[in-house]
Amino acid sequence: ACNPPVGNLATGRTPVTTTTCGQNSTELYCFYPGQNLLHHSSPGCGQPRCTKCNTNQPDNSHLPADMTDDFFANPNSWWQSAQGVHREEIRLDFETEFYLTHVIAVFKSPRPAAMVLERSQDYGQTWRPYKYFSVNCTATFGLQDDLIEEGSMCTSRYSDAVPCTRGEVIYRALSPANKIEDPYSPEAQDLLKLTNLRLLLLKRQECPCHGSGLVEKPQRFAHYAIYDLIIRGSCFCNGHAEEELHVLAPGSVGFLREPGSCVGIVHGKCVCRHNTAGDHCEKCAPLYNDQPWKPGDGKTGAPNECRKCRCHNHAESCRFDLGVWLASGKRSGGVCDNCKHNTEGHRCQRCKPGFYRDRGKPMSSPEVCKPCACQPMGSANATFSSSWRCHPRTGFCYCKPGVAGPKCDRCLVGYWGFGENGCRPCDCARDCDQRTGTCSKGEPFFNIPIGGRIPDLIQTPTNESEEEWRWNDHEQGFSALRHPEKCVCKEKVLGSVSDFCQMKYAYVIKARILSAHDKGTHAEVVVKVKKVLKSGKVKIARSNRSIYPESWTNRGCTCPILNPGTDYLIAGQEDSRTGKLLVNMNSLVKPWKAYLGKQVSDILRTGCK
Repeated sequence: ACNPPVGNLATGRTPVTTTTCGQNSTELYCFYPGQNLLHHSSPGCGQPRCTKCNTNQPDNSHLPADMTDDFFANPNSWWQSAQGVHREEIRLDFETEFYLTHVIAVFKSPRPAAMVLERSQDYGQTWRPYKYFSVNCTATFGLQDDLIEEGSMCTSRYSDAVPCTRGEVIYRALSPANKIEDPYSPEAQDLLKLTNLRLLLLKRQECPCHGSGLVEKPQRFAHYAIYDLIIRGSCFCNGHAEEELHVLAPGSVGFLREPGSCVGIVHGKCVCRHNTAGDHCEKCAPLYNDQPWKPGDGKTGAPNECRKCRCHNHAESCRFDLGVWLASGKRSGGVCDNCKHNTEGHRCQRCKPGFYRDRGKPMSSPEVCKPCACQPMGSANATFSSSWRCHPRTGFCYCKPGVAGPKCDRCLVGYWGFGENGCRPCDCARDCDQRTGTCSKGEPFFNIPIGGRIPDLIQTPTNESEEEWRWNDHEQGFSALRHPEKCVCKEKVLGSVSDFCQMKYAYVIKARILSAHDKGTHAEVVVKVKKVLKSGKVKIARSNRSIYPESWTNRGCTCPILNPGTDYLIAGQEDSRTGKLLVNMNSLVKPWKAYLGKQVSDILRTGCK
C-alpha cells in the first residue's frame, strides 16, 4: 500500500468568511501591541493603537486570503472580521476529497470562548463536528471536557484568552483516542475524509489585561482576527498512490510532487499505481477489472492490485461482472468490452458468427478469425445454430442436399443441377453430367450415403499427422439422401436385453449427423453429440466430434448408413489408444425416437450388470 505525502491543503485556496473588516466602508479599529499580550506576567496591556481597515485599500485590507498565504513570507498578514460580530463562519471548500491530519489556527485576537470545527464529506450538503472548543464545555455544549474524560468531543485546552495574541487552536484527526489500524478502512475514511472544512466562532472574549480606564470605545476592540489557518492533509488515494499531480496555475503544465515536498497547491489528483485509475484511484484501470477493486491495505501493506482481464489483445477495456465472478468460484469476473478482430465472448475467445478460427495463428493475433467463404446458393441457412454460416472451428460450410465441398460450391458425385434447392440425384447407378444429368458411360460408380466414395480399397498409409477437420482438394463430400438401390446395408436391430448387454457397447449417444468425408482409406463422420447415455475410456462431451465407420459392402458402400441432418441413436465400440469412436456392422444405429432412447436408458440402468 502507498501513502501520498502530507501538505498544507489551505495553500492557494481562499476561505469564505461571513464578514471582513471594512468590506462596506472604512472602519476604525483598535488593538494592543502584541509584545505586551503574550504572557500573564505583563503588568498591563499598554497603550492601544488604532488604525483603519478598508477592503479596497491594499495597505489597509485584512482579507480572508491573508489567513492562507505563506506564513513565512508574510508573518504579519491577517484576516479580521467586522466589528461587533459574535458569530463568524470561516469555510474552506475543496474541489475534491482529501484526507485530514490536523488543523492549526493562529489568532491575532484573543481566541474565542466557544467555537466548533466541522467537516463535510458531501460538498457542503451536510456537516458533522470534528471538535468543540470552549472555556466551559459542560455549560456551553453539554459535553464533558476531554481534560477530564479522554476522547470527549469537547476541550477547553485552546480556549483561554491568554495569550491574547498568537494563541493557537490545534486539532489532530488522529489522536490516542482515535486509533486507526488501517487508514483506508471505512472507519478511517469516515473520520479523515472531507470535502469542506469550517470554523464556527461563536463567542468573543476580551484580553484580561483590559482595564476599566479604556480611552477608546470598547466596540473598536470587538472583532475576531486570525494570522494563519493551516490545514494539513494529503490526497485521498485509497493506498494506490504515493505521488500527487500538482498544478501551478490555470493553464500551466502539471508536475509530480515528490514525497516530502510542500510546494504548490494540493489539487487532489493521485498518480495511481497498482493498475488503478481515477482522481482517487477509486477504480480499476479500463483493462484491469478481472476481480473486484479494493483499497490498499494500510495494516498489512498488501497492495491489492487490480488484475488484467484476459481479452487476448482483442479489447481495450473490460468490466467486472458479479455473476461471472461468482460462477467462476471467485476466480475471474472480467467481461471484455467491444471485442475487436471479429471475436466475441467474455474473453473475446471465439470467432463471431460468419467467421472461423485460423488454427495456424495464436488466439491473440488480429487475423485469428477468418470470414466464412460459403457459396450463397449452395449453403444451408438452417443449421443447428442459425447464426453460423460455417463451422467456427473448421470453416466448413453447411451445404444443402446433394451439395459438396468446403464452400458448398459444387454437386456431390452422383448429383447434378446445382441451384437454389441444392443438387438432384442422378437417375442412374453411376455418375452423371452435373449440368444436364445425362448418365455417364464409364465404369459404374456407387454413391455412398455416409462417407462419399471409397474408390479403391487399397492399403495406403494413413497420414496420421494430417490436421484434424482438414479438407483436401480431392475429397468428395457426402450424400444428403439415402438411395437403397445403390447401397444396401444389413442393419443391427435392438433385440432382447441380454442381446444388447452381450454386445458390451463402449458408448451410447444421441447424435445429429453433420457431414461425412472420404479420407481415402477410411471414412470420417462429423456429428453433434446431443446426449451421452454411456461412455467408456474415451471422454465424450456434448459438442462436435468425429466417429469412424469400419465396415463396407462388396459394392464399396460404407455401413451402417447415416444420413446428414438426421438424429440417431448410436451404440458402438471405441479405440482408447487413439481416442476414436467406432461404428461397424455390430453397432446399433437407429433414427432417434424418444421411446427408443428411454428403452435403451432403462436397459443401461437396470439390465446390464
